[in-house]
Amino acid sequence: MTIELSFAKILKTLRINNKLSQEELAFRSNLDRTYISMLERGIHQPTISTLFALSKALNIKASVIIQHVELECENKNES
Repeated sequence: MTIELSFAKILKTLRINNKLSQEELAFRSNLDRTYISMLERGIHQPTISTLFALSKALNIKASVIIQHVELECENKNES
C-alpha cells in the first residue's frame, strides 16, 4: 500500500472513530468537505499546515497520525 493510500485510510478511520462526518471535520479544520473527501480517497496529500489543522480537529497530535501511517505502511509491506 502506498503512503498516500495509507494516509487516506488512517484519516477516514480517525474521522469515523471520532464520530465526525466529512462536513464536520472540514468545518473544524477550516477545510472544504470535497478536499476531505479527496484526502480520504488518496487523490490529494496534505501539506504540513493541513496535517496540523486535521490533527487539531481530531484532537490528536500530528505526530500520532504520522505514526499510524507508518505502522499501516509497515503492516502492508510485511503482508
